[in-house]
Amino acid sequence: MRARIWLDSRESRLLPWRLLLLVAVQRMISKPNLYLVGFMGTGKSTAGRQAARRLGMEFLDSDHAIEAEQGRSIPDIFANEGEAAFREMERGFVDGGHPDQGCLVACGGGLAVQPGMLELLKKRGLVFALVASAEGVYERVKSSKNRPLLQVKDPLGKIRRMLEERAPVYAQADAQILTEGRTIAEVVAHLCRSYRLEAKLWRR
Repeated sequence: MRARIWLDSRESRLLPWRLLLLVAVQRMISKPNLYLVGFMGTGKSTAGRQAARRLGMEFLDSDHAIEAEQGRSIPDIFANEGEAAFREMERGFVDGGHPDQGCLVACGGGLAVQPGMLELLKKRGLVFALVASAEGVYERVKSSKNRPLLQVKDPLGKIRRMLEERAPVYAQADAQILTEGRTIAEVVAHLCRSYRLEAKLWRR
């Protein structure tokens, strides 16, 4: 939960500059959440877990959190309740399923593109988009059976279409980080540098 500064009657009479100093210290010690968005297979969970460790933040994966809460897999939720029900579960996670600071959250590929979700994420923290080409994504996910949206005859074609639709949303993130053709260590280093810079400027 967000730290609060409580003032008793004596403290309430502090000079304005001392109050400003207290607020400044609070902002320095707090860590705004970092939300990693982007298409499936761009490395959000792999790079995010390592970046969280380096930044001293708690790592969360929205898909895993929903699976744990529901007691079943994402493909099972899609098959039995449909995509719309899953998107509502994602919104519930963002609204109140995690702390409001100190977390690095790897978001499911479609979470940020739902109406109003990117704006909601930005109110809760920083949003970085991890990006890769359709071909790069396909090479990473082609053997996975845990991607219900890609269980079609032409998965590469569907990836291209979905990337084209989602690109304008990902472009509105606070930063975009290319993961294709780079090692995990390079992506993690880029994530940490960018977070440290952006966190200094972030205001809730």
